[in-house]
Amino acid sequence: MRPAELREIDRPWRFWASVIIVSILVFSVVFGFLILPVVQGRAAGIDAFTAICRAVGILPGSPAVRQPTSAATAQPTTRVAWSTDLMRALGQRTQAGAEVAQGCVACHGERGIAADPQNPNLAGQSAAAIFKQLHDYKSGSRVHEVMTGIAQGLDDRQIVDVAAHFASSTRRDLDPTTAEVVDQDIIRLVERGDPSRGLPACNSCHGFNAGGPVETPTLSHQNREYLARQMHAFKTGDRKNDIYTRMRSVSSKLTDREIDRLATFYATTLSY
Repeated sequence: MRPAELREIDRPWRFWASVIIVSILVFSVVFGFLILPVVQGRAAGIDAFTAICRAVGILPGSPAVRQPTSAATAQPTTRVAWSTDLMRALGQRTQAGAEVAQGCVACHGERGIAADPQNPNLAGQSAAAIFKQLHDYKSGSRVHEVMTGIAQGLDDRQIVDVAAHFASSTRRDLDPTTAEVVDQDIIRLVERGDPSRGLPACNSCHGFNAGGPVETPTLSHQNREYLARQMHAFKTGDRKNDIYTRMRSVSSKLTDREIDRLATFYATTLSY
């Protein structure tokens, strides 16, 4: 046959093949972006126009499910903003700080050593840590039946002054005869963590000169009861003012025994 005759014979097949392909394409578009979204949207209580717009991608959400709504407002875990001026001020002890500290004596002691082990020792604590916690009490990021009211009665300058005052106070001396023997698994948590559980070493943030976040508190010489209560509060989510949920994430992976033993370790061990 001549080429012209072959083309003439092949023309109907090419035509119908094109028709079939275009028909399948049109059906897929109509079914996928019109019929199916409308049917699914009707079952979910969504009007046809919205369902089609969602299927096409013009509006967010699924055409088969109502867009979830929430009346909750985002709340930061802390409103503290570190600056060079703030850090410089926290390093300067003033008489004003000693005057503000007189209001702290009943719970935290004359020299920042709490008589009640349920309360934290403030002597020798990081000034940045004290400032952050007081600021969080004032803003409501951390809540306490006593401290919230006290912090809300202080202005930012007074918070800086009292934080610097206690940070420069002498921390308590530990009696080496009262130190407890600590299990090796607790030592490992302190020094190396537990990679199998995604637990970093405690001392990577809380050890001396560890280089952790600026607001990281010093744990050594702290009251055991206070430390244990705070870790339990992070574990249960009752305390939430840790930035990036660091302590909530760590504490949630610790057993109650590990929490209590870690608290004992930092409260009684001299070298950490």
